[in-house]
Amino acid sequence: MENLNKLAVLIDADNAQPSIVDGLLSEIANYGTASVKRIYGDWTSPGLKGWKDVLLQYSIQPMQQFAYTKGKNATDSAMIIDAMDLLYSGNFNGFCIVSSDSDFTKLASRIREAGLTVYGFGEQKTPPAFVSACDKFIYTEVLRAKSNENEAIHKKSSNELKQDTKLVNLLRNAVESSSDESGWAHLAPVGSNIAKQAPDFDPRNYGYAKLGELVLATTLFDVESRQIGDSKSKVLCVRVKKKNK
Repeated sequence: MENLNKLAVLIDADNAQPSIVDGLLSEIANYGTASVKRIYGDWTSPGLKGWKDVLLQYSIQPMQQFAYTKGKNATDSAMIIDAMDLLYSGNFNGFCIVSSDSDFTKLASRIREAGLTVYGFGEQKTPPAFVSACDKFIYTEVLRAKSNENEAIHKKSSNELKQDTKLVNLLRNAVESSSDESGWAHLAPVGSNIAKQAPDFDPRNYGYAKLGELVLATTLFDVESRQIGDSKSKVLCVRVKKKNK
């Protein structure tokens, strides 16, 4: 069935690499339909040649913005103005902002205030303020790894995961908040809880394709696959492992 969630995709060509385009559009398809795809930059600049080579192939509309003044990013302003026009049109359910620039923090907040979902895409260097302003933030290193096996993200070992205090606390708090009286929680609510706490959380950042695989790899949780009622459907359930006395 077609995903009816209509998204506006706005790409800052100055702050995104063309090598992400395959993974980017594939990822966006998980959240909705890219009804508008626009990319902003000064297309007279030789630095954007890489993007020029892929625009036609992926039906991304280039938006020209000359760099009138040195030190001032006119591209950001043009992208923000267009985003507000698209927001006021009322034709979209969400926005995908592709940039590692903190200048889009206020824009993301404003779109969310209007009740729309904001998906951010940027490099690991993206300022935390912009990351937090989005409902969901995906690091583009993951997208490049998806397109190029040579850039595969290192899969962290159990010991490395357990030493990541922030990750361990995030997982443990989410499981405990979503659990029943016996301490067991379905994985789906755990994932939803994590998303509310950390927009940039993604098991792929640790080298794991799914949340369940990451949780299991930590060795800090009991994981069980359980059948739902009389159906053949199964759900993954997790529980914080009890400490040995």
